[in-house]
Amino acid sequence: MSGFSLSDLEAIVAERAKADPSQSWTAKLVAAGQDKAAKKLGEEAVETVIAALRDDRQNLTAEAADLLYHLMVVLKIAGVPLQDVLQELQRRTVQSGLQEKASRQPS
Repeated sequence: MSGFSLSDLEAIVAERAKADPSQSWTAKLVAAGQDKAAKKLGEEAVETVIAALRDDRQNLTAEAADLLYHLMVVLKIAGVPLQDVLQELQRRTVQSGLQEKASRQPS
């Protein structure tokens, strides 16, 4: 198994965001702003869902990679560190999702 992590991807996105937009897709997305990056994230999410529904393991793997990459770009533009997302995930694992939902007040 690779030692590559989402933290590694976050660092790569941060570095490439500083490049000339004519030389880097990441820099081009960052320069275009959150609207463009978020739309691209949405496109990748839909493509990931389609691959999952088609039970296409190879394409699902590729689309999931695209989805994670574009999520990291959106987080970068928003100034949200990956660590904040990981902390939120950790907070949510204290109880099961079913318990958490049951504890909510009806709206």
